[in-house]
Amino acid sequence: MGSETRSGRPKALGLISGGLDSTLAARILTEQGIEVEGVHFSTGFCKVDHRRALGRPEDLERPARVRNEALRAGADLAVPVDVVDVAEEYLREVVLRPRHGYGSAMNPCIDCRIFMLRKAGELARERGAEIVFTGEVVGQRPMSQHHAALALIEEESGLRGSLLRPLSAAHLPPTEAEKAGRIDRSRLGAAHGRARRVQLELARRFGIEEFPTPSGGCCFLADRNFAARLRDLLAHREPRSIAREDLVLLKVGRHFRLAHDLKAIFGRDEVESRLLRREARGRSVCQVVDGRGSLGLVEGEPGPREMRELAALAVRYSSHRAAAEVPVRIGREGQEQRLSASAVREERIRELRIGWA
Repeated sequence: MGSETRSGRPKALGLISGGLDSTLAARILTEQGIEVEGVHFSTGFCKVDHRRALGRPEDLERPARVRNEALRAGADLAVPVDVVDVAEEYLREVVLRPRHGYGSAMNPCIDCRIFMLRKAGELARERGAEIVFTGEVVGQRPMSQHHAALALIEEESGLRGSLLRPLSAAHLPPTEAEKAGRIDRSRLGAAHGRARRVQLELARRFGIEEFPTPSGGCCFLADRNFAARLRDLLAHREPRSIAREDLVLLKVGRHFRLAHDLKAIFGRDEVESRLLRREARGRSVCQVVDGRGSLGLVEGEPGPREMRELAALAVRYSSHRAAAEVPVRIGREGQEQRLSASAVREERIRELRIGWA
């Protein structure tokens, strides 16, 4: 990696999420006169990105709920931030085959950090940055931010000696830039653990007032309900056949497994029903005939028994759930069948559903 820019200042490239920690990490470095650039890797598993894609009216009325926080943080810091789409590569290399396993859900946190930092290292070399930095805090997350995991991530990402965690630098070995005096180690942080007192004090000192509330819940892969759906998909499909579109569908609606090769997804509102209709592309759909209910997307070929069950689900998620018999249409466009059904029983819903319903 390069050591100095044309201005003579050291240069650092950071992973910027838009959260407080990565924002503070960037600010600590800019306070030293270090030239900072940011990158945000879009993996396809961010809940905020998903809400933005759905474009619900209430979100459009309050754009702060769905803005790209990484770009917002870059603007506030006067630091350029690039957003790079890595979703397909991330799915194949990280989600479907993590070398270091999953966390409590389907979150491959260690492999995720290695992947992103390796990518950031490649960009840093292209741009002449000698340091890659993150907003990680020692001890903040149990899987990926203890000392052993941080050392492993640094080694396997190929960034030994050039990976800086400015918020917790006092608890970690110095980088080569610190040893050479190009970065003043005494001005780096000593944050440790899950308490955020140090970060909030730094935010006040730097005048940083706008940042998302820390929740740890931005990633779908750490959501146990989403993880249940992903595990179900992997149990019934060849991993190599899974595409980005399949993951989009895991994020919406109510999911029901009717057979090994048959699943139904019913929208929870009009926005999700429209998305499911757009994603049908030759697959069957299911809905009460008058349209006053959720649209269901059918993955697979239902037999007679499954057709009756699909119809019963369509009635359950319609405005006619109390009626004795309701006409339902099922099938591909131009090849629909009609049958009547009453709403499926609640105990059967509990047997069929995958994740939250």
